[in-house]
Amino acid sequence: MKKTEFSIQIDTAEEPMKQEEAVSKVHEKLEKQEPLIELRNIYKIYYMGDEEVHANDGISLSINKGEFVAIVGKSGSGKSTLMNIIGALDVPTEGEYFLGGEDVADMSDNELAEIRNRMIGFIFQQYNLIPKLSVLENVELPLLYAGVPAEERRDRAIRSLERVGLADKWKHLPSQLSGGQQQRVSIARALAGSPSVILADEPTGALDSRTGREVLSFLKQLNREGDTVVLITHDNSIAVRADRIIRLQDGRIIYDGDAHDPRAVVQPDEPPEADIAEQEGAV
Repeated sequence: MKKTEFSIQIDTAEEPMKQEEAVSKVHEKLEKQEPLIELRNIYKIYYMGDEEVHANDGISLSINKGEFVAIVGKSGSGKSTLMNIIGALDVPTEGEYFLGGEDVADMSDNELAEIRNRMIGFIFQQYNLIPKLSVLENVELPLLYAGVPAEERRDRAIRSLERVGLADKWKHLPSQLSGGQQQRVSIARALAGSPSVILADEPTGALDSRTGREVLSFLKQLNREGDTVVLITHDNSIAVRADRIIRLQDGRIIYDGDAHDPRAVVQPDEPPEADIAEQEGAV
């Protein structure tokens, strides 16, 4: 998990005790850092006739500012439901959700719309660009809904397009761009509102493998520049590009940790214990 770095200036001539105190203060600051995203015991329950379906079944997690996190799971694992809750597109049946310190779980539809527009930048698998609008107008759209004045809208949209390397395409229509370029426009649109969180839902799903790698590299670069990125995917090869993986199965978290730990990419239906038993049986 990525931690905020604090600069420590210590006179080497100082007593060792003072050095220990300085380091201790740094650890205290890290521990006191308020999570950007915090979910506490989240349940999302649906009713299908007499059957009660727990799409999310007691999920608790926190994500700090500046992290790059992948939420991974197979179809039916609950990852899309969790994405909708994190993205303020839905509210939990039970539990608490805080986004930037604000209690989201009990918000009204209008309040959810306001916090989405203010704090979350969405990147979708199918780009969701409006065909009749230019690249610039597509990037400006969420700013228009937010009531940002025209001149400021244009300036912010151009800056976002510059970040994704498409400022020279601002007059083009989406149909005049490649799939990878269209996805970069959707990233620029997400960035234009200066969101607290970039929420990317299967952002490479509609792209070929080479273009998909380029988009992931770009998300990685945004994270290095300080953006908080939450990536939703079913694909292990994509998830490992993040720094941290949260793996879901049957609506519950079964792994939360370093993306480069071998346990992060073990398939949910093939636990390590099963592999060990199989190897022992073969001996």
